[in-house]
Amino acid sequence: MNAPTSTPVLLDGHGRRIDYLRLSVTDRCDLRCSYCMPKGFKGFEEPANWLTFDEIERVVAAFARLGVRRLRLTGGEPLLRRDLPLLAARLGALPGVDDLSLSTNATRLDRHAAALRAAGVRRINVSLDSLQAERIAAIAGRDVLGEVLAGLDAACAQGFAPIKLNMVVQAGVNDDEIEAMVAFCIERGFILRLIETMPVGDSGRASRHVDLQQVIAALAQRFDLAPSARELGGGPARYWQSRDGGFTLGAITPISQHFCATCNRVRLSVDGTLYLCLGQDDKLELRPLLRGGIDDAGLEAALRQAIERKPERHEFREKPGKIVRFMSATGG
Repeated sequence: MNAPTSTPVLLDGHGRRIDYLRLSVTDRCDLRCSYCMPKGFKGFEEPANWLTFDEIERVVAAFARLGVRRLRLTGGEPLLRRDLPLLAARLGALPGVDDLSLSTNATRLDRHAAALRAAGVRRINVSLDSLQAERIAAIAGRDVLGEVLAGLDAACAQGFAPIKLNMVVQAGVNDDEIEAMVAFCIERGFILRLIETMPVGDSGRASRHVDLQQVIAALAQRFDLAPSARELGGGPARYWQSRDGGFTLGAITPISQHFCATCNRVRLSVDGTLYLCLGQDDKLELRPLLRGGIDDAGLEAALRQAIERKPERHEFREKPGKIVRFMSATGG
């Protein structure tokens, strides 16, 4: 991956620098996590409406020319997109892209870890809400614990670093398992990130929200954690590290302590919709522009204009029923 000779800056209307694009390569998933996708949902985008690899590369290249240097591949489950490592290699080679990462449920990671590493992906986030097979089945729709653990083993063998485990905490579902997950991450050298559920779609609103502030305070005391300023990917998580350096805890708290003032990211869905805020409906439809013959200068101008109207903040607390789309359709 190559850095540009000069660093352009993409600012929104509130003075925030936007340097991070989360790119959904598919809206499909092989799991049905209760907080993400409605049970029995079948309304996926038709592949004809997906951005092609060439279209994705054009958009990412335009963002990179405007100063976006961090790129995360998401879904749905991104490893369901055929030839994903080939796309990753193309995107990672673009001038300006200097951080290429992946979010995955890891059910297929053991098959793709080597190719992803060779393509330039260096960091991965793995969704893992429990270490108990029956709980995984209840949350995700089927027991895939063995597949996820095999994927983590493959990621370790390929040298991905850091490896972060994302645990969405739900009251009465898995909140009694947090310390077990901490112990697992200490043993394996993983970073644990606890995530509050968000009221995105009916599935998100039906989840059992846990305010993580007290959880974090208890863990900080139990494991001798201190706030950390360490750079770990440029996302919204706040981090704490044990004083011996053996464990790092992250927390993503959009409800109890939102991070909108420092938001640096936008999301591009597989159908070419650029979502400017996870908790608002502001968006730019890029697919009609791309297939209508827009040139690179026009594309960059459209992106700049969209970023200028990025909302200041979400309204998850004030208007929890506002967002009707669900997470897997938005992009993780």
